[in-house]
Amino acid sequence: MQRTPHDVAVATPGPSVPVAPVAAAPAAAIPQIQLIPASAEGALDAAEEAVDLLLDSGRAPGDVLVITTGEQHPWAAHELSFGEASYWAQHDLGDDVFYADAAVASRAASRPVVVVAVNGGPDAAAADALPLARARAGTLLIVCGNPQQINAVLGTGV
Repeated sequence: MQRTPHDVAVATPGPSVPVAPVAAAPAAAIPQIQLIPASAEGALDAAEEAVDLLLDSGRAPGDVLVITTGEQHPWAAHELSFGEASYWAQHDLGDDVFYADAAVASRAASRPVVVVAVNGGPDAAAADALPLARARAGTLLIVCGNPQQINAVLGTGV
């Protein structure tokens, strides 16, 4: 019988348990950050490998946004050849990996995973794209590029 009052005492704080997930929700809004060291020339290839691994591990293609700071990803360049309306319609469908240049990435919606290829471009492109990517990433931000440059923008120790 002594265990019953103890169990009741444990059950009484139970209603406060839903408060903990609510308090934890803001922490969940901060994505995990993974850094893949790569040169500017190799950042796009590293990003492609990261996307392939995500898809191979079961991640849905529509969960992934890829942002480039330098030369556009070939998919983006190809899709843009059909016009911006078609390109952004692909984005709005949300059923495939979407590739965006850093200059237009602010128009892209949040996705669970954002991959950034710091593949050149002006320093300002990475400085603008990385905080935006962190804000757009729901659970995971993968950054491919020069670790010193990335840490200077996102904070040391990334």
